[in-house]
Amino acid sequence: MNRSGWAAWLRMLTGLGILVVLVWHLGSDAFLNGLRRIDAATLLAALGIGLLTTVCSAWRWCLVARGLGLRLSLRRAVADYYRALFLNAALPGGVWGDVHRAIGHGRSAGDLGRGVRAVVLERTAGQLALFVVGAAVLLARPSPVLAPVTRFLTSPGVALPAAVVGVLVVATSCRLRRRRGASRGERALRTVISEARQGLLARGVWPGVALSSVAVLAGYLAMFVLAARVAGVTAPTAELVPLVVLALLAMALPLNVGGWGPREGVAAWAFGAAGLGAAQGLTSAVIYGVLAFAASLPGAAVLLARWAPGLRTERAQFELEERVLAEQGAPQRRT
Repeated sequence: MNRSGWAAWLRMLTGLGILVVLVWHLGSDAFLNGLRRIDAATLLAALGIGLLTTVCSAWRWCLVARGLGLRLSLRRAVADYYRALFLNAALPGGVWGDVHRAIGHGRSAGDLGRGVRAVVLERTAGQLALFVVGAAVLLARPSPVLAPVTRFLTSPGVALPAAVVGVLVVATSCRLRRRRGASRGERALRTVISEARQGLLARGVWPGVALSSVAVLAGYLAMFVLAARVAGVTAPTAELVPLVVLALLAMALPLNVGGWGPREGVAAWAFGAAGLGAAQGLTSAVIYGVLAFAASLPGAAVLLARWAPGLRTERAQFELEERVLAEQGAPQRRT
């Protein structure tokens, strides 16, 4: 097994380890109670929220792809995004669905590299929206629970390096624009910066990307608040949102199994520190995970609908080959 394979297994084992520790400390009732509380109305609400977030995510993907000069209709983007969400949730690692849609779109568009970079930029836009809005929420809602986080975000050890990195990126971009001859690495960096500017920061692209990213994040927050209500949390929504933001930020850590692991750990810690109970935080996170998986189930239908015609085609081809072989073998037996 190569180094990347070992790293993937290590990330999955870390996510599983977090879940095992939570069960050991809080018991399995937090998981089981979350499953018992989910009813048909909750699932329908999750499907509705999932439809909103998926359409907005697909629209963002279309904007980025078109900014890079690739064709992508909204109808196909929604179907591909649903399929990717289902594969991300069903397969370990949580990224194979995005890999599948990136390669599929790149091949159909005739530019595999640009198709992959379009997906990377689209996902980057979503993560940036989460970090920016999350930081704003954490700074606007002072709380004893969030005090260590806000001190970390505003500390010179974080803010100063972030500013330095930003200045270096801008300076590097300006330098690469002025230089004509460059090495392969510099040309690659120049391409990345240029495509990021075209796919995310172009005049006709960035407003839609920003709007869709905020709408997707609002859907995630609504889904988590719904999960908390189903878990029995009665705290005001304004008090829940910062805790939910922390749990969503934890999902960005590459140490999960289909999204599970850090989300549950951070939710248990944040809810417990806020006086709402670590068990309720864990139950809320579990319900959110189940609802998110339920919201991705239309992707299974997309996967089946696209797999069935190919299976029928292969079966028809196999039957045709059998008939041809039988017809060729008949004259030989007569002779």
